[in-house]
Amino acid sequence: MNGQRVFLIDDDPDLRDALVQGLELEGFDVTGFASAEGALGELARDFYGAVVCDIRMPGTDGIAFLGRALEIDPTLSVILITGHGDVPLAVKAMQAGAYEFLEKPFAPSRLGEVVARAIEKRRLVLENRTLRETLSGGQTLSEVLVGSSAVMERLRNEVRAIAASDADVLIHGETGTGKEVASRAIHRLSTRAEKPFVAINCGALPAEIIESELFGHERGAFTGAHDRRIGKLEHADGGTILLDEIESMPLDLQVKLLRVLEDRTIERLGSNKPIRTDVRFIAASKADLRAESAEGRFRPDLFYRLNVLAINLPALREHPEDIPAIFFQLAREARARYRREIPDIPPALEAQLRNHDWPGNVRELRNAADRFVIGMWSGPSQAARTPGGAVATLGDQLAEFERGVIAAALDRHGGRLKPIYEELGISRKALYDKMKRFGL
Repeated sequence: MNGQRVFLIDDDPDLRDALVQGLELEGFDVTGFASAEGALGELARDFYGAVVCDIRMPGTDGIAFLGRALEIDPTLSVILITGHGDVPLAVKAMQAGAYEFLEKPFAPSRLGEVVARAIEKRRLVLENRTLRETLSGGQTLSEVLVGSSAVMERLRNEVRAIAASDADVLIHGETGTGKEVASRAIHRLSTRAEKPFVAINCGALPAEIIESELFGHERGAFTGAHDRRIGKLEHADGGTILLDEIESMPLDLQVKLLRVLEDRTIERLGSNKPIRTDVRFIAASKADLRAESAEGRFRPDLFYRLNVLAINLPALREHPEDIPAIFFQLAREARARYRREIPDIPPALEAQLRNHDWPGNVRELRNAADRFVIGMWSGPSQAARTPGGAVATLGDQLAEFERGVIAAALDRHGGRLKPIYEELGISRKALYDKMKRFGL
């Protein structure tokens, strides 16, 4: 990315060529445009450089261009070139977000000085943005929500915008689309990043204990409550709560959750004392909660209370052009986990990845990437099927994965068993048994 990049827009070809030449002599990488529309098609949120634009132009003039450019990114450095009569207009543009204006005529060196300052400001803006968008593990948002398609760019923009607010969020997406990943990204980019992020799978908790998990209980509140317990909502004070699979939450508990959302207080089981809590709620669902509400399976008032800000996570089949990039990112993660090099990439791999429908979405793609790194790649269309073509059982898929892990460990340690069973955390006998079962 060239930090000395300049877009120069002027409909006068002689003046445009002269300004381009002058800036190039100053050491800038300059692209000239005869119209605002041409430059707008090249601008992006990560543009690293400055834009110089004349005010008086046919079609989209400099003021209209400024407005549209700042819609792409409000922090773009846009310098306006003005005639004498345009100064009041240029001052207005400064108030609207222009970086600077220059009144004609001006010395080429003067333009170079202003452009250099504008680029330096842009550099600082982008560096600060990258720091703010760095998530846990040193990853940026683009490394967590991978893809260059318009679908993924829109998703990242939505995550950034939602993270900047403090409103509750409803995330909808099919199984395996990354609802928890998006939720953690929102938390890490928010002002609550240093506070707890607590994920609760409402579908995995038995109905009889979910209330105690959420709200906590006092000693003696029910049989077996020998001590006071702090609930998840109280523990997450100041942070973010993810209620995953919220469509599975019992209706009677939905009433209590609605009350928490409305007044931000909780009561432990066995207590009448309200406790104030400062928590942001993110609810995730694979079901259409509007339809669930219409069918009486989810409370409409809770749906509307949660549906302040909403994100729909795309299924992989909706942006197949991103699948290879996501696969290779997952392969890099698998390489670090299994301490193996990524195998040579078969020429037909990208087509195979794009053409598979991936019903399990990123979760299924991750399993395929693991198999690829371990050395058990058989193509995505066979990833979850037996040799006879029938869908493999969960046990068969787990056994295939386990065999791959052990085979990789045998290869890594040159067949020496002691470091293998120590690394895998199993006994010598268990390793022998598994090797015999898998024909290793």
